[in-house]
Amino acid sequence: MSEIINNREQRTISNTERQTILKEIIKDLHNGKSVEEVKARFEEAAGSITIAEISQLEQALMEEEGIPVEEVQRLCSVHSAIFKGSIEEIHRPQKPEEQPGHPIHTFKMENKEIDLLVHFKMQLHYERFEKEDSQENILKLTEDLNLLLDIDKHYSRKENLLFPYLEKYGIMGPTKVMWGVDDTIRAAIKSAKDKLANYSGEKQPVLDVLFFVIKEVGDMIFKEEHILFPMALQNLTEDEWVKIAHESDEIGFCLTGPAGVWKPDRNEIKEDTISSGYIRLQTGILSLQQLELLLNHLPVDITFIDQDDVVRYFSHGKERIFARTKAVIGRTVQNCHPPKSVHVVEQLLQDFKSGAKDCEDFYIRFKDKYVYIRYFAVRDENGQYMGTLEFTQNIAPIQALSGEKRILQ
Repeated sequence: MSEIINNREQRTISNTERQTILKEIIKDLHNGKSVEEVKARFEEAAGSITIAEISQLEQALMEEEGIPVEEVQRLCSVHSAIFKGSIEEIHRPQKPEEQPGHPIHTFKMENKEIDLLVHFKMQLHYERFEKEDSQENILKLTEDLNLLLDIDKHYSRKENLLFPYLEKYGIMGPTKVMWGVDDTIRAAIKSAKDKLANYSGEKQPVLDVLFFVIKEVGDMIFKEEHILFPMALQNLTEDEWVKIAHESDEIGFCLTGPAGVWKPDRNEIKEDTISSGYIRLQTGILSLQQLELLLNHLPVDITFIDQDDVVRYFSHGKERIFARTKAVIGRTVQNCHPPKSVHVVEQLLQDFKSGAKDCEDFYIRFKDKYVYIRYFAVRDENGQYMGTLEFTQNIAPIQALSGEKRILQ
């Protein structure tokens, strides 16, 4: 659509004017106006809104208006309430996403299960708990939340597979905003579970966080199906969808799995293969296959980021600690982290580039592992910064060692 008609003033509004109006409406929300105060103006002046315009709007709010990502995340739920029902449907003559096994088909199947869990089971148990905070009702809600924790796989596939490809097409705003909201939902689910586990009779805080979870999860389903998925279908190529489908197993699925194996109506793309040949190193010569196997058999995970903060390589051993997909290759490391932790990444890289530090260590509990994460500045013989090496290892088995072992067993 290149232009729309404002019925009240009977004049043509250009796309530029329309974007300006939309930005002004969002800024009014930012400054405290209610949804009802701005909704009439939106419907009268802007009419329906396309997926592309939502993307442009969020990006413009951050880049041109200087509104922080966190603030756009807060506004996201508010302005989605205005946009609901006004987003144009995008009709395509062919819809591969409706075929079982296509990544979008799987995402939507998961959303149906998530919606059923949240708006039927959890809503029912919420209402029962509201009337009577019995141990039985607490247990039912805890079971619901345990199932809902599986949503992390749904969000992780979105963040680590869909987002990198969208960023390649210059679509940055929605991915940053949505990742931040995903993290808020993850934290709220864990908070609700913790409050129920330590329940001491304070009912309202539990009801508040459960209400937040139900609402935000439902809103995210709407944003995915009416904004993110159509946007991805507009931009991603068939080859890219094949790669996403192929790598989805690495992360896993939420509450359900693919309904089949998606095979596009064409010849299959060729899988990446290791080039033949040899590479001469200072201390030896290896074939490229030997080098690849060697790196993948290290008892650690390694990732290399070049001097421009771009992810260039990660090892692919049998038991990776954190999920990695090939979609991260060529992506800036800042965009591989949720917005709330980007400042830590930036500071670490700045310290390496300036020479203030050569290494930094972190250690965290992750599921049944004790993970030791080390970062090293990679420098050439002249001390020039060439990139950063990430080194990740589960050290729980090492900590459990005692005595000595001197013979084969």
